[in-house]
Amino acid sequence: MRRSFRFLLRPTAKQAAALAQCLEDHRQLYNAAIEHRRTAYRKAGVTVRYGDQSGELKHIRADDPDGQGRWSFSSQQATLRRLDKAFAAFFARVKAGRTPGFPRFKGRGRFGTVEWPKDGDGCRWDSQPGHPSVTFVRLQGVGHVRVHRHRPVRGRVKTISVKREGNRWYVVLSCDDVPAEPLPAAGAVAGIDLGVAALVTTSDGVHVANPRHLAATADRLAAAQRDLARKKRGSTRRLKEVARIAALCGKVGRQRVDYAHKVANALVRGYDVIVHEELRIANMTRSASGTVEAPGRNVAAKSGLNRGILDAGWGVFLTILSHKAESAGRELIAVNPAGTSRTCARCGHCVRENRVTQAEFRCQACGHAAHADVNAAINILRAGLALRRAAEAA
Repeated sequence: MRRSFRFLLRPTAKQAAALAQCLEDHRQLYNAAIEHRRTAYRKAGVTVRYGDQSGELKHIRADDPDGQGRWSFSSQQATLRRLDKAFAAFFARVKAGRTPGFPRFKGRGRFGTVEWPKDGDGCRWDSQPGHPSVTFVRLQGVGHVRVHRHRPVRGRVKTISVKREGNRWYVVLSCDDVPAEPLPAAGAVAGIDLGVAALVTTSDGVHVANPRHLAATADRLAAAQRDLARKKRGSTRRLKEVARIAALCGKVGRQRVDYAHKVANALVRGYDVIVHEELRIANMTRSASGTVEAPGRNVAAKSGLNRGILDAGWGVFLTILSHKAESAGRELIAVNPAGTSRTCARCGHCVRENRVTQAEFRCQACGHAAHADVNAAINILRAGLALRRAAEAA
């Protein structure tokens, strides 16, 4: 099993400057590779691929020994592969008839990760194993950087990435052969309904609160954005405000991930089978239909709903739940959510009028009354168990 481990880096001021320059040089390499592909196709009709650009790296490094030549050859190849994947995804969207987004040049604030594809090739995890209390990672051109390792690393380190988020630096390890950690059988199954009022509602009637981390920081974030709007572009004060906003957003993201880990861990420990909705979050959070001249109906309400869904972090939660379930040997089943919130869990009658309010469910046929989210979670569980039985029968 493959897993990722992320740790905070503690670089010195000199090392932080070197890391920033490493990111900048890789960003310039990425942008130059895009320009190379565009120019070659526009002027000569030639398609440039990864192999062609990787072959040019030797000459680029020789011509710029104090710039591109300082960094790991393998990390630069990884940056070129990253661009190649972006072009492959673009052409796949074109072929599928979807709206394509052509790979874009990366601005200074939109390139935050450098990857070393192999431990020992330009990088080394735990580069000073004899140190009694501190872990270091060695990066070519940067040196031995201290790592705040808050948990043990399991498996074999495959790739090492360095990521910048605001003023913080992180190292991300992708490890192979990570042993599973199966939990003892819990003897229970559950369906879960994701929502905004409550993050998770189980078929047992348990409601897990939604802490609304973004809403709690909204006033401070709005004040920081107003201050940013008054700052002159390119000024030192503007850079400080940008860093302030990044710090606030980063804190919200960390709070959201931490809470998702705690809720997912509780579910995995309590249930052998967990059934959830297969949500299309990108479709659910699209802007209200209409144009600038005719913006449509309930635009403000739709905007608020989208903000609430994104603040709840359903996608992050489901990803974490999937990883924890796999590691613990639990079964996770995704079902189509269509009709689960309108169908009576007692008699199966499905009409829109069954859902009286956001929280109240009352069947128009049999009179069954329940909390709407609990009723939906029961329907989700039944649909998941039906899929499971069908799969076993096949």
